Amino acid sequence: MANFVDEFMRSYGSKVSKNLSGTLGLDRGLIKQIIPQIAPLILGGLKKQKDDHGGTERVDHILNKYGSPDVLGDLAGLFREKASDSNPDPNLGGLLGNSGVNAANTIAKKFNIDGSTALKLIPMLAPVILGALSKKRNKRSVGSTGIASLLDQDGDGSILDDVAGFLINSMGSGSGKKSGGLLGGLLGTFLGKKR
Repeated sequence: MANFVDEFMRSYGSKVSKNLSGTLGLDRGLIKQIIPQIAPLILGGLKKQKDDHGGTERVDHILNKYGSPDVLGDLAGLFREKASDSNPDPNLGGLLGNSGVNAANTIAKKFNIDGSTALKLIPMLAPVILGALSKKRNKRSVGSTGIASLLDQDGDGSILDDVAGFLINSMGSGSGKKSGGLLGGLLGTFLGKKR
């Protein structure tokens, strides 16, 4: 199975970048670089919830509550609503622990963008990423296997494990891969994994 982040960028990257750029006044190319940094962190948060707080049922709950595929049809409306939030929560209500604030600060420094804008990026992108994941889950859902098959950990195509593993494995590579280098260490610490 294709890496979820790559698949997300192919399916939604241009549209998300265009709408987010228009809403925040950031360069579209810059947004295209930032999305692959944020998506794995959100997926890593789901993985941690799955591993530590209730298995696939917990992930299903989060996706059902926060991951409506409907948001994919009105990105402009979603981004306008989120951009007007005077108190954005990059930690996503605890889904990312304190890693959301740390990630936003890292992104602000790395991409030389305003800190208050960086704090909005994760809560703006999270519903879109969760919506895309829900859409994928719903297409693959068969009986009670649904999310379990999507999050399978035995190496046969898991979205979350593949993304988390890719980032953690790339932490010390020095390769500067855009999907791994910037937040790989942060995600590795968040998931409690070793290099």
